[in-house]
Amino acid sequence: MTAMLTVRPAGPGDASDICALLNAIDMIEIGRPETDLGTVEADLHHPHVDLATDSRLAFQGGRLVAYALLWSDAGPDRIDGDHYVLPGHREAARRLLEHMEARAREMAADAEQARLRLHLHSEPTLDLGLLTGRGYRTVRRHQVMTRRLSPALDLPPAAPAGLTLRHCAADETDRRRAHALVEETFAAHFGHVERAYEPWLDHLAARELDWSLVWIAALPGEGDAAVLLTRDDRTSMGWLSHIGVREDLRGRGIGGFLLRHGFAVYAARGRDTVGLGVDTGNETGALALYEAHGMGLHYAVDTWDLPLHPEG
Repeated sequence: MTAMLTVRPAGPGDASDICALLNAIDMIEIGRPETDLGTVEADLHHPHVDLATDSRLAFQGGRLVAYALLWSDAGPDRIDGDHYVLPGHREAARRLLEHMEARAREMAADAEQARLRLHLHSEPTLDLGLLTGRGYRTVRRHQVMTRRLSPALDLPPAAPAGLTLRHCAADETDRRRAHALVEETFAAHFGHVERAYEPWLDHLAARELDWSLVWIAALPGEGDAAVLLTRDDRTSMGWLSHIGVREDLRGRGIGGFLLRHGFAVYAARGRDTVGLGVDTGNETGALALYEAHGMGLHYAVDTWDLPLHPEG
């Protein structure tokens, strides 16, 4: 006899159980748990999420087997979502997809070209036939790349001639400048959403950032040239969130320097691994740059896209 399937919204008190579910899925998809409780708690407190309508948990016989979350901070034409399910729970996966799609259509009722986007491991626990059968298609692939670190080998690099670095720990003006540089240097990237400073902080959960691990690079006669935003709040590795170089200053070795600077900082902090995410279709050559500096594929993530109001 099949155990009863029940579905309900998530609440802040479910964070530990959701984290355990996601780590069980991590073990299947990438071979080790990499979800931190703080990340789950931040998602459940996201300012653009109403848990009563935008989240769902599925239980099979009282056991949590699937979790879904929706948010819309990218404008009316795009709804983003997370969907996680243990293998063998197709009905739970389907029920959560149905809720996500119905809720996304409500959220985007006035946007004719609205899309729902899910970001899934390239070999996910979710049965991909459920997605293709419902009209989803892949539109992009990202890689999570990692590199082992060594305090003896990953020493502070020599900077390009004249380049200086300053961190953003002491000055709110510099924090706003870091945001402006991220917006400028990532404006043409796939999926980038322009955000003002305060919404940007909310989106990145950046209010808790260690701003001494965010740097601005400057060149004489050019001013602020690049930004390196990193965070050390993951259990499994240090994380290089953004490496952005102004378009007119690319090709001068600034990106490679900032990458090696990140390696050196996290090696000195005792981290044995550093990671980052990269769009494989990025036209700036970022993937080749990271590979040239010893970073390798940890796992791939596909973006799945569903038109919410298909023609006809």
